Amino acid sequence: MQDYLLMIVAAVFINNIVLIRFMGNCPLVGVTSSMESAFGMGAAVVFVTTLAGTACWIVQRLVLEPLGIEYLQTLVFILIIASLVQFVEIVLQKTAPPLYRTLGIYLPLITTNCMVFGSSILNIKQDHTFMQTLVFSLASAVGFSLVLVFMAGLRERMEAAGKVPAALCGVPITLITAGMMGLSFAGLLGMAK
Repeated sequence: MQDYLLMIVAAVFINNIVLIRFMGNCPLVGVTSSMESAFGMGAAVVFVTTLAGTACWIVQRLVLEPLGIEYLQTLVFILIIASLVQFVEIVLQKTAPPLYRTLGIYLPLITTNCMVFGSSILNIKQDHTFMQTLVFSLASAVGFSLVLVFMAGLRERMEAAGKVPAALCGVPITLITAGMMGLSFAGLLGMAK
């Protein structure tokens, strides 16, 4: 149990997938203009990343490795992620139309989010068990979502204050802020060693 708790803390705060591993930076810039967008994208990413991580692990261990076709991993994982996103989109559209309308725009964006793919690859590279894969995928997605929400809050406050120089408005200040947040998380990485 302690190992899983350490894995969660490490994935959320110490080795944060977006600030330390630099995966999923596009949504960090594009989706954090409002808290509503950040929450919507975060919720969708948590769900899809957890499903994708476990599905990719199962396919890797039960199909690709036994058949000796690990070289198809990238293609297969991308197909799994895209299929899961389409499946989730269809299910939500039929069963929960209000939620589908809320998350609708974010679901197709997840297919191209390298964080989902990167998390699935890390599970294999770090030789996680199925349970570790489930925990790591969920924790990585929560860490990603946490950063999106923090960034959205900071951007809204900076915009409301109106003290950001015109040359730094938008993407430049977002990247500077993300860099500063990354340095903070990197400090935690140094303390963990």
